[in-house]
Amino acid sequence: MPTTRHRIVITETDPVARALAVAARRWPKDADRPSALLLRLVEEGRKAVERGDVRTATRRRGAIRRTAGASTGSYGPGYLEELREDWPE
Repeated sequence: MPTTRHRIVITETDPVARALAVAARRWPKDADRPSALLLRLVEEGRKAVERGDVRTATRRRGAIRRTAGASTGSYGPGYLEELREDWPE
């Protein structure tokens, strides 16, 4: 079928064959259609990556909230000016 989109060719290497075998057990109706299994794997992979990204971002925001202000008061008034006095011009 004509298309302007990129076509992707995947060689059935051992890892790909294992992924297809797992996918065939998960989606037996598509077991005899490797391209359908690959599309399902791609979609499930996308969802997993997005979930992971959301979890990572949530953990990072939580860490920022938990540690916000932890160093308050560690540096007294004029600290930066005193530090900069030692720097060459």
